[in-house]
Amino acid sequence: MAQAQVIDTRSGFRGRLDTFFSAFAQGFNAYVESRSRVAQIHKLNALSDAELAKRGITRDGIPAYVFRDLFYI
Repeated sequence: MAQAQVIDTRSGFRGRLDTFFSAFAQGFNAYVESRSRVAQIHKLNALSDAELAKRGITRDGIPAYVFRDLFYI
């Protein structure tokens, strides 16, 4: 008969520390991602309406265009 032992590394201080750093990293990644998208929104807002029209974007549609991979409209 085979036996297996499972060690829960998420318990105790080490587990709480892992959870903290995991949550911190996810938050940091979200921050970096949003900052790059905000820069893209500013760049598109600086374009004229004619330049936006060439790209097939309206001024009202800039946020939807920038976040198109996250939201389905």
